[in-house]
Amino acid sequence: MRDITEAGVREITRRINTGEISASETAAAFVEKAAAHSELNAFVRLVNKPATPVDGGNLFGVPIAHKDIFCERGVLSTCASRILENFVSPYDAAVVEKTRAAGMVSIGRTNMDEFAMGSSGEHSSYGPAKNPWDLSRVPGGSSSGSAAAVAARLCPVATGTDTGGSIRQPASFCGVTGIKPTYGRVSRWGMTAFASGFDQGGVIAPSADDCALVLSAIAGFDERDSTSLNEPAEDFCRLFDNALSPTIGVPGEFFDDGLHNGVAACVREALARMEKAGAKIVDISLPSMRYAISAYYVLTSAEASSNLSRYDGVRYGRRAEGIDDLSALYKKTRAEGFGAEVKRRVMVGAYVLSYGYKDAYYRRAMRVRRLIADDFQRAFEKCDIIAGPTTPSVAFMLGEMSSGDPVQMYLQDIYTVPVNLAGLPALSAPCGFVDNLPVGLQLIGSPLTEARLLAAANDYQKHTDWHLRKVLKTP
Repeated sequence: MRDITEAGVREITRRINTGEISASETAAAFVEKAAAHSELNAFVRLVNKPATPVDGGNLFGVPIAHKDIFCERGVLSTCASRILENFVSPYDAAVVEKTRAAGMVSIGRTNMDEFAMGSSGEHSSYGPAKNPWDLSRVPGGSSSGSAAAVAARLCPVATGTDTGGSIRQPASFCGVTGIKPTYGRVSRWGMTAFASGFDQGGVIAPSADDCALVLSAIAGFDERDSTSLNEPAEDFCRLFDNALSPTIGVPGEFFDDGLHNGVAACVREALARMEKAGAKIVDISLPSMRYAISAYYVLTSAEASSNLSRYDGVRYGRRAEGIDDLSALYKKTRAEGFGAEVKRRVMVGAYVLSYGYKDAYYRRAMRVRRLIADDFQRAFEKCDIIAGPTTPSVAFMLGEMSSGDPVQMYLQDIYTVPVNLAGLPALSAPCGFVDNLPVGLQLIGSPLTEARLLAAANDYQKHTDWHLRKVLKTP
C-alpha cells in the first residue's frame, strides 16, 4: 500500500471515503512524519491530537497545516514574533473556519518570517526554516514553513499568505505549487496584518489540482472583511477538462540581466512545452515594472508602520516588565518584541508617512502603483495569461543575504511584487531544476481568473513530472 503521506488531496479523500484508512490514522501519519523531521524547522508547533474532522465536508479527513499568521482558536498564534509569544487566539480566522467546515484536519502551525516580513524564512523568532532539497539553503519566505513542509510531504497542503510574493517565492524555491488569488478573493478576517492593502491568503500544495481543491473551499465573500470581494464560492477545478489553448504573454522585463541563465532556460523550456500543447506565445512589455520594488517597499512599510502600532504592551501580547512610565513601556516592549527586519520596516514606514515626506514618497508610490496596474491591463488586451520566472535565482544559502544589504534580499521579489501592486491572481509551478534545486514558472492572470490559471498549470503538470519529484536529500 502506498504511504499515505505521499498521496495527494484526491487520493487521501478517496482512501478515507472507501474506508481504506481512517481520518485519525491519516492525521497521525503526517504528525509522526513531521515530528521525525524537526531539523527542517518547518513547524513551530504540532497538534498532538488533531480534532475529529467535520463530517460531510468534501475534503473530509485531509490534513492541513496553517501558517502561524492565521488565528486558530485555543492555539498559540504568534506570527513567529516574540511580541505575540503568549497569545492564544480566542477565535478562528475565516480561512481556518472554512477548512474545518470542509472537513480538513489542522495538524500544526508552520514557521514564517516574523509578521510575514521577509523573503527567506530567516526572520523568525523560532529560527530559520530550511529547504528540504538542501538544508544549507533557505526555503524562501515569508511562507517558509508551509512550502518546506509540503515539499518534504510533512503535510499534503498548507495555507500561506502573499503580500509581495510570499506564497509564490517559497513555492518556487521548494519545488511545489502555490497560488495567490485576486486581492479580496480570500477573507483576511483573523489573518494578522502586515500590509492590509496587499495581504492575501492562499494555498501551497504539490500540484495545481491540490491547490484548486483547497482554494475552492476557502475562497468566497466574508462580510467581516471590508476588503472581501462580493463573489460567490467557485469550483476552481471546473476548467481542467477544457481545451484552453491560451495566449500567453511573455514580458521582456522578466528576462533581464538579473535573471540566472539556468532559471531562464528552464522557464523558456516550460513555455515551449506549453506552446507545443496548444498555447500561443506572444511578446509583451510591462515598462513600469522597474519601479515596482521601490513603490512596494514604500507602500507596504507605511501600512506595516500603522498596523503594528497596536502592539504596545498595553492591550495584548508581550509587555515589558518593571516599567512605570507609559512612553518607556511602549519603547521597551517594542524593542524586546520586534525583530530587526520588522523594526526596519516600521521605521521606514513612519518616515515616508511623516510630515514633509508623504508627498515625496507615499503619494508618488501610489501613482506608480496605478501605472503598474495600467501596464497589466494593457498587456491583458493582448494575452490571456502572463508568464515568466517566479524568482531570479534558485534558493540561496542561509545567511547569504540576511546579514548584508537588505536591498539584495528585497530584489528576490522583483518578479512577484508587481502582481500584488495590481491585485492580480498568480501562481508558481515547478518547471525544472538548476544544480538540483527547483525552479518555478510564474503564471499571472487578470482579476478573478484563478480557474484559468490553475487549469493552465494543471495541463502543464499533465505533461511534466517536476511537481512529482521527491526531495533529493532526505532530512
